[in-house]
Amino acid sequence: MLRKILESSVLFVDIIKWFIIATVTGIVVGTTTAIFIKLLEVSTGLADHYPYYFLILPLAMAFSAWVINRFAPEARGHGTEKVIQAIHRKSGKMSGLSAPIKLIATVITIAAGGSVGKEGPAAQIGASVSSKIADILKFNDRDRKRIVICGLSAGFASIFGTPIAGALFGVEVLFVGTLLYEVLFPSFVAGIIGYQCAMALGADYFHSRVTFLTATNNVFILEIVLSGIVFGIISFILIEAMAFFRSIRLKMNLPGIAQGLLGGSILVGITLIFLILKNLHIPIESEPTRYLGLGLTTIDTVLQGHSISYLAAFWKIIFTSITLNFGGSGGIVTSVFFIGASAGNSLGVILHSDPRLFAAIGMIALLAGSANTPVAASIMFVELFGSDMAAYAALACIVSFLMTGHRSIYPSQILSLVKSDEILIDTGREMEHLREVRFKKGQREISEYVVKGGVRLRRKFRRKNRRSIVKKPPESTSHES
Repeated sequence: MLRKILESSVLFVDIIKWFIIATVTGIVVGTTTAIFIKLLEVSTGLADHYPYYFLILPLAMAFSAWVINRFAPEARGHGTEKVIQAIHRKSGKMSGLSAPIKLIATVITIAAGGSVGKEGPAAQIGASVSSKIADILKFNDRDRKRIVICGLSAGFASIFGTPIAGALFGVEVLFVGTLLYEVLFPSFVAGIIGYQCAMALGADYFHSRVTFLTATNNVFILEIVLSGIVFGIISFILIEAMAFFRSIRLKMNLPGIAQGLLGGSILVGITLIFLILKNLHIPIESEPTRYLGLGLTTIDTVLQGHSISYLAAFWKIIFTSITLNFGGSGGIVTSVFFIGASAGNSLGVILHSDPRLFAAIGMIALLAGSANTPVAASIMFVELFGSDMAAYAALACIVSFLMTGHRSIYPSQILSLVKSDEILIDTGREMEHLREVRFKKGQREISEYVVKGGVRLRRKFRRKNRRSIVKKPPESTSHES
């Protein structure tokens, strides 16, 4: 009996300890996130007064690259990835300069039109602040990791206004297929406190309780599964596009300032082409600046059911990949929301279903697939849009997560789960260091047979069409006698 009482006492003290630590972390992270949000609002508001504000994007990206390379190299790219790296490789140790440098570089990038998100800086700010708290309290490596994860969760929760999803994101994003239950309690506390603190300081959040107009029958379930497959494929394209532009940057081996000037000039050039084509009444893109910045206006537009170009998701992938790989600073999740919402809106139109619903599901399912976080993404749907369609959104998230395969927008994630019993791949490695995927013999033969059969059918169909395209004989005319 004494041992049972002693066990409960130890657990009670541990709960109180981490409640206090997580509360302090949440307050600090929520406050800094609110400041970051306000700076973004002011800077983008000033930029909106100038129709050609994006012309300074090359200089902004060059400055962003310079200030990061000079003062905080670990703030390069999208911040969440750097936090994951720090947790896995450095036991959560992060530079104190990474938080303010990331904040400055991201505000400048977004205000000038860089296509990035806002969650990465919030996550990196939260993790950096948490790491300094761990230094002050002289934490060991295990406890340092826990508090840095709390900072990551608080940053995600306070930037999007989703405390539960934010807490789960922090404990799900580190390992593919594993939830870190030992950090669940402090992450929830930090996420909730961070969200409440940021909201109290005036942070404005997007929440839309939408009544979707869709009949939920067996056919609709098939449409949801199909949408999950589509969003998984788009997640695959986004991840590969990020890797492709990264390889180009590495091959070019340009200094940081030159990378920023080049990347920014390419984005400005594409935007000016859109603008010229619009003035010539060539309907390529009705909003030439649509793919610059956060893209929150476009996300809101498609969630209201307004149609958008079928190529919107493609162009946002290009703009985001160039920005993040060529000197720009920011996150990637807001861009993921843009890509998923625009693709979902178009899919809803194609399926003759409610485009608002598929835009909402697309936002969340693309996050589940590209970040390998189906649980956090499913909960985020409830926090953003309500619970009416939550079950279907969760189904799409799971399918997208499986369809994306063993890759991620966060290459430092560690693989803990093989997504199919028919695939042979090593677990326990970071995603970017995985060996080549192998397949069990039977499954590979079946898959190859299906693929080759599809190719043969396609060739046969083409040959048949070519034979059927013959010149028709002229019609004979008759004359009355």
